[in-house]
Amino acid sequence: MPTAIAVTGADLALPPQDERTMPAAVLPELDRRPLDRTLAEMQVLLDQHGQVVVVTSPAAPPAVQRRLHTVRSLLESDRIALFKPDLPPLGVAVLARQLRQLASCDLSPGVLASAGRLLTHYIHAGAVLGSVAKLDRVPVTLKAHAKSWVPGSQFAVLAHPQPQLVRLGPDARLTGPEFATRMVVAKGQLQSDWVTGTLAPSWRVQGLRETDLPADSARWWGTGRTVEFCAYLADLSVLYQLVTSVRQSVCHWCGLDVIGDLCVFCSATPPTTQDGTAGEGRPAPTPVRQNRGRGVLPPRQQPTRGRRALTP
Repeated sequence: MPTAIAVTGADLALPPQDERTMPAAVLPELDRRPLDRTLAEMQVLLDQHGQVVVVTSPAAPPAVQRRLHTVRSLLESDRIALFKPDLPPLGVAVLARQLRQLASCDLSPGVLASAGRLLTHYIHAGAVLGSVAKLDRVPVTLKAHAKSWVPGSQFAVLAHPQPQLVRLGPDARLTGPEFATRMVVAKGQLQSDWVTGTLAPSWRVQGLRETDLPADSARWWGTGRTVEFCAYLADLSVLYQLVTSVRQSVCHWCGLDVIGDLCVFCSATPPTTQDGTAGEGRPAPTPVRQNRGRGVLPPRQQPTRGRRALTP
């Protein structure tokens, strides 16, 4: 079975993007349910899939994060990756779905988990807000704070990749992606058609869908009067080619293949010393190699469970 992609709520499990999108494993109400039930569910996922990548929102209650770390510690498992991308809740849901798409390919668990950090850079996430008085995720000027108290004021905010904030008006614009994307929109308690009527056409999105607003969105944006949006790469072949075009290396601590400078499973970073030896007496990491996979999507394959050495 492919690596499991788990989310901490059904609202983060968006409908499949295509026929190859794997279903999400939902871990609901982690801060309320008995610990033994969560332990049992996680053990089942490990037995069935070998490795589990849990995607959580930074707006989730702290108790959710504590429960996840408790479960990982009690199971004494290095096969559970905890990934908390710095994105608004709808962006987290979109990223989790992209990982579910890639889970159907022949990517190793370490590369799949690392792919989340890479794909985050290509997500444009924001919202239209009825007030920015309690917004602390994006820099807000004193002038914008003052205007937020004016009845009827609305603001367009881009939280990622580069923070932007403008007051809605005839000339309001947000800098969008320079590549083809689709968009998903989640409407809260705010009446506004600016995203679907103005923003989406200006960004030239190639498709637009609506979904329910994630439960943590009001906490993240500081208000429930919001229309959240996210533009993203949707095509699986594009996602796969993007990930496989990045150089892979072997984590010097757990031995998994990874991309980037952090192993999401064990949180280890490459050791750096002037003489080329690893810190704390460990062997220097194997030199990085280039993944030769390009273009054509391979069939689904069952990943090797546990740790594995890099094969030439």
